Amino acid sequence: MEHEEETRVARRDRPEHVEGSPIFSITPTMLFVKLGYMLAVVAALLLVAVFSVFLPAVSSIYPVGLGLLLLLIPAVYHFKQKLIRYTLTDTTIEIDRGIVSRTTQNVPLRRVQDVTVSSTLLQRIFRFGDILIDNASEEAGKVVLKNIDSPRKYADILLKQMRQLER
Repeated sequence: MEHEEETRVARRDRPEHVEGSPIFSITPTMLFVKLGYMLAVVAALLLVAVFSVFLPAVSSIYPVGLGLLLLLIPAVYHFKQKLIRYTLTDTTIEIDRGIVSRTTQNVPLRRVQDVTVSSTLLQRIFRFGDILIDNASEEAGKVVLKNIDSPRKYADILLKQMRQLER
């Protein structure tokens, strides 16, 4: 009777994150963009109401068109906010900017010297702020993740990842 040889593959325990895989990926807060949309809608409705009461001879298509144009203002800011993405991987902080012309800045975690959370009174009220990252690079040396929701949470995750990398 023939015995078949069994091939065994040695498996390493997989780390929690594969090298370079994102731990988190965030964009600046959309709070003010949403507020801008709400204000634009209210302004558009008021514009239509004012035109219909005080200038009834003017066709209603004009105030409606102007009201829709008001929505372009928050739409531009919405688009700008979506062009920025902050990603923390196992070894780097990546900052992506742009859509057609894309710029990616990589900050190695081993070069990060300090992580600071900064928020004004208004930012604290609405629970967002900036994360300032001081790094030992030859360039600017400071990277700012602007207008992040729950910045302390993400700063803590970043610090935890830095400690894991030191081990």
